[in-house]
Amino acid sequence: MKCYDCDTEARTDTSAIGVCDRCGLLTCQDHSHVVPAGVLVPNGLGRTLSPLPARRVVCHTCRAAETAR
Repeated sequence: MKCYDCDTEARTDTSAIGVCDRCGLLTCQDHSHVVPAGVLVPNGLGRTLSPLPARRVVCHTCRAAETAR
């Protein structure tokens, strides 16, 4: 499978390594960001945040949107 962003740039030398957690497009290592993700775990009557973060993959476009101020 090919990275969506590389395909739009007419690059054919890269393969996708993951799927963006936000938009669902395939992304390569150059266009992806692996970011920490909080995990809610049951704790008594409620939930709490796990001390160990999980990880998720987002594409360059979604990462830029998430970090825009």
